[in-house]
Amino acid sequence: MDDNILSKYQPVIGLEVHAQLLTRSKMYSSDENEYGVAPNTNLSVITLGHPGTLPRVNRTAVEFAMKMGLATNCQIQRDNLFARKNYFYPDLPKGYQITQDKTPICYKGHLEVRLPDGGSKRIGITRIHMEEDAGKSMHLAGETETLVDLNRAGVPLIEIVSEPDIRNGEEAYAYLTEIKKLVEYLGICDGNMEEGSLRCDANISVMLKGAEKFGTKVEVKNMNSFRNVQRAIAYEVERQIAILEAGGEIDSETRGFDAASGTTSGQRSKETLNDYRYFPEPDLPPLIIDDAWLHRMQAELPALPQQLYARFTGELGLSDYDASVLIDQKDVALYFDELARLTPNAKAAANWVMGPVKSYLNERALTMEEFPLDAAQLAGIIELIDAGKLNYSVASKQLFPHLLEHPTANATGAAESLGLLVSTDSGELEGLVQQVLAANPAKVAEYKAGKKSLTGMFMGELMKLTGGKADPKLANQLLRAALDA
Repeated sequence: MDDNILSKYQPVIGLEVHAQLLTRSKMYSSDENEYGVAPNTNLSVITLGHPGTLPRVNRTAVEFAMKMGLATNCQIQRDNLFARKNYFYPDLPKGYQITQDKTPICYKGHLEVRLPDGGSKRIGITRIHMEEDAGKSMHLAGETETLVDLNRAGVPLIEIVSEPDIRNGEEAYAYLTEIKKLVEYLGICDGNMEEGSLRCDANISVMLKGAEKFGTKVEVKNMNSFRNVQRAIAYEVERQIAILEAGGEIDSETRGFDAASGTTSGQRSKETLNDYRYFPEPDLPPLIIDDAWLHRMQAELPALPQQLYARFTGELGLSDYDASVLIDQKDVALYFDELARLTPNAKAAANWVMGPVKSYLNERALTMEEFPLDAAQLAGIIELIDAGKLNYSVASKQLFPHLLEHPTANATGAAESLGLLVSTDSGELEGLVQQVLAANPAKVAEYKAGKKSLTGMFMGELMKLTGGKADPKLANQLLRAALDA
């Protein structure tokens, strides 16, 4: 579409993120909450909604919801009521979903997100409410009928609903990235979109720039990656603008996203948007959150991504890039944070974590939790380098691999036993300097003729002779003295 036409319109986007909670049991029953088991095994009469059964609220799920609300600067609802949301699908065995309607547990929050251009934006959080998941309809290859796995039915969810503050796919991507990091740092959801534990629906509309009234919104579902959310927004914005430019009207509907074609298609009309017949859940009493409970949840909050980012860039003086890379994964950020408390050289610590450590993990498809060296051992390597007792090349190519194979060894002891410590014997170095000069008479003549840049070549040759163990400062002094003699 022509950029001039696109520039006439302002996209308006709000996101609804469903996060499955990492509780041991389901939201309103003691059925196991476990992914990947045989279909229809984690079931009971409560999940199936048999007559006479009574639900019971999962306390851990409530606490997880509270933590997410606190992490997104929300107010916490003290008097919580549950509601029945009635609709009929094969994967909803009870014929209704227990959720929250008028009293979401968290409301009026916000999240600061960093944008690709280096700026930041505050995106409002309308509400976070608790509910239960539905089952899963399955369409197997070669099967003409739909199969239903009800293991997921009743699994605890929180739905995080943003304000319509997002204006393009890049902002949506940045917002979702922050949400994913938060649930992972809090330990309340694994953030796996492929397995469906983190799911996103996008409400998208467009309006002429300068207009005060939002356009008719369309809800887009079936997006299993942040990149696909971005693609769906881009397609849907152009589709809606094309309709308006042709004099048409946007239908309020639910559309599905097809990742293969990058397009959306209509699924159902939104005419019955309020036809869920919400009414108070008669089998659950009000849930009261008192001061003591709320204060305990506040005290249990871990260091969060934005807090670590502020510490890494402020207190430790790291660049925006380094800090952003380090906080991207919780286990990496926490390992680096511990390492930075053991060494005054935060930049060296960051370089080691982002370089040799991550390379080791990536090559073996390991997580940071599986890394064999503790932070104190890596701090020991950095200390040897900073003290001039070991150079980085020898440390990364010889000492680091040795410690990975002998994770209980001490860095200093291992360097000594391997003979890796820098030589400070000036007499020995002087002899080696003479060997280098004697082996390169033509280069020595060029140096004396004014080509001072050859110093680096001579240093390289000297380091080869010493196996990289010469004190670089002393070696450089002796080399220059011999060349200028």
